[in-house]
Order: sequence, then structure tokens, then C-alpha cells
Amino acid sequence: MGEVVPAISGPKRPQDHTPLDVASESFFKVVSEYRKGAEAKTSATVAGEDYTLSDGSVVIASITSCTNTSNPYVMIGAGLVARKARALGLTRKPWVKTSLAPGSQVVSAYLEAAGLQEDLDAIGFNLVGYGCATCIGNSGPLQPEISDAIQANDLVAVSVLSGNRNFEGRISPDVRANYLASPPLVVVYALAGDMDVDVAKDPIAQTPDGRDVYLKDLWPTQAEIAELVERTVTREAFLSKYADVFKGDERWQGVSVSGGETYDC
Repeated sequence: MGEVVPAISGPKRPQDHTPLDVASESFFKVVSEYRKGAEAKTSATVAGEDYTLSDGSVVIASITSCTNTSNPYVMIGAGLVARKARALGLTRKPWVKTSLAPGSQVVSAYLEAAGLQEDLDAIGFNLVGYGCATCIGNSGPLQPEISDAIQANDLVAVSVLSGNRNFEGRISPDVRANYLASPPLVVVYALAGDMDVDVAKDPIAQTPDGRDVYLKDLWPTQAEIAELVERTVTREAFLSKYADVFKGDERWQGVSVSGGETYDC
């Protein structure tokens, strides 16, 4: 057990196990594989913005995947990271496209019951739908100016998502390095905005008054998570969303059918 450490997977395959405390260092070692013969790190301005992008800029951070979002402990954990970040005056970096796409409406039910959806919304993790989204490349386009800066300068941009697969080209045509992480770590990387930040030990962000914020300042305790899971993940929440799952909504009910037992085209 002493050898178990926090980790993410990437930048190319799910089996690319990367301990969290070496993730930053290991990313910049592989930049040359993407862009051979170039400098180890390149920066680019973004038209109309007051920030620059570089190799390692996290441009997509998504809490997604039916698999990982089915675990209420990590979803409540992500909400608590967002709550602590919001309380400190933090938000996602402006170049990070964020989203929340759980596999079940029950997730929304318990996040709302815990008051955590408001905290996630405040830092950019708004609900975009249920089911397959960023995890299969359905993230939508990046801001045009960001996409242009990446393409014109051949940047190795990054996505961090709680998905199952991270093969090159799967998440976005603008993103070559993709990391799989737990939902709470997805929030952390949205706040950091760059693989240049070693989130295990470096300041992740600064408060409006200039105070450094570290992972320990954002990470919830097991007791905090368990208390909210116990209170909000209920049988009633599942019944309310699934009792009539095969009945459908008014539009589904309004579809005319022949009434026969075989398919009639």
C-alpha cells in the first residue's frame, strides 16, 4: 500500500500511468516527440486576449464519462474542490474550456441537493448534457482565437478529462496530449491551466489578494465527502429519475404507433 500514489494517465494511452508528482516533468520530456527538432517549449499570443498559450496549456477540462461520473464519492469530491476554490476567489483559467457531462441525471440531483452544482457552475463546470460528450470528442470547437494560436504555432495543447480513452486526436483536433484524471483533479487542472504547474507541490493559483493556493487547500477530507454522500445520494433520487425511464417524455408519448407486435415500416 505504501507504493500507491495519486496518478493520472497520459498523454497518449489509458495505460500510460503517470504519478501525479512527475506529471509535469514527464509531459515536457515528450513534447519533442510531437514536434521534432523544435524548442522544448513554445509560446503564442492569442488575438484579442491578454494571455499567452504555450506547450502544456490545458485548453479542455471536462468532468465526463458514464463510468467515472457513476461514482458519487469522486463527483461530490469534485464539487467540494470547486466549493473551496470558489470560497478562495478562484476560477478556471480563461483559456480552459470546461464542462460537466455525467452519465446520469441522478448526478445532477445529488449535486444540487448538496448545493455543489452552484459551486461547479461558478468556476465554469456547467452541465452540458448527459452521456457521451467530451470523452468521445463531442466537446465542440475551441474559441477560434485559441484554436488559431495552437495551429499557427504548432503548440502541444492539453486536455484533462475524467474519461476512459485518451488516444491522439480523440478529444479535439487542436489537442495532442490528453490526460485521464479523477473528477476532482480535473477541477484542479482547470484552475492551474498548465502542465507546467506541478499540482502536487506547486501553487495551483493565487487568491485575488495574491496568496498562493496549494492542493492541500482545495482537497476535501474523506469525512467531508462521506457526509454529503450519506445525506444526498438517496434511493429517492434514483426512483425520481428512473421510475418512468421507459415511459419517455411528452414528445416520445406523442409518437403514433400501429399497435401491432411486429415492426411496421
